[in-house]
Amino acid sequence: MFYIIGLGLGDPEDITVKGLNIIKQCERVYLESYTSVLCCGQEKLEEFYGRKLILADREMVEQRADDILEGAESISVAFLVVGDPFGATTHTDLMLRAKEKGIKTSIVHNASIMNAVGCCGLQLYHFGETVSIPYCDDSWKPDSFYDKIVANLKHGLHTLCLLDIKVKEPTLESLMKKKREYMPPRFMSVSEAADQLLQIVAKRSDEEAGVQPDQQNEHGLRENTLIVGLARVGHDTQQILACSLSEMKNVDLGPPLHSLIIPNGQLHPLEMEFLQQFAELKQQIL
Repeated sequence: MFYIIGLGLGDPEDITVKGLNIIKQCERVYLESYTSVLCCGQEKLEEFYGRKLILADREMVEQRADDILEGAESISVAFLVVGDPFGATTHTDLMLRAKEKGIKTSIVHNASIMNAVGCCGLQLYHFGETVSIPYCDDSWKPDSFYDKIVANLKHGLHTLCLLDIKVKEPTLESLMKKKREYMPPRFMSVSEAADQLLQIVAKRSDEEAGVQPDQQNEHGLRENTLIVGLARVGHDTQQILACSLSEMKNVDLGPPLHSLIIPNGQLHPLEMEFLQQFAELKQQIL
């Protein structure tokens, strides 16, 4: 049997009793380490589970999936995922590979950022399509995700923005060599995400400068647009802040992982009341 087990968000104790019992009886246990990370680290997980974990980086999961599934027809193999197993398409691909090999699979669900964002008071029913904000550089400045934010706003929906992480990413120079060298881990902060959004807002504003008012996109973001920053959701050090987009650029919410929410322009009274506790100035919400 091949198990994909969600670990939740905060610490080792967030795993379900069902998931923990399965881990203890599996022959091999892999810890997926690139779509998300736990604040506690691998060592604390191993201490709590009472067994060693095999770290599964991007290269192993995407290029050596057969190694992970090896023998799962006759033995129990577990694959641990931060959050919920279906939080990334990579895990769906693993299930399909297992099915092709005739391996039985079982899923153990857990909390993920997709539902835990309700901690800020914004109602989950009012969220639209989730977007990912990738790192940009001098030669690559993707902004297609911005159009999805605009579409959500147009329909009166909030947008959860998942921020980019880079774990064990090979350097461009090493890709040309036989020996791989890796960049230091990077985790996008709400400050960096706000900065990239502001750059896109400025670019779109310049593009609309010569457009007739009735053809301009009235649902786009502005510097004073209210946004919500979240850090280490589900952990003891969780932080939430509601402020303007321009203010978020200068915010430091501490260590990863961070997420960003773009609320719609018409908050429900209960959402507004709940968000006020996370705003330095209540006028920002009103």
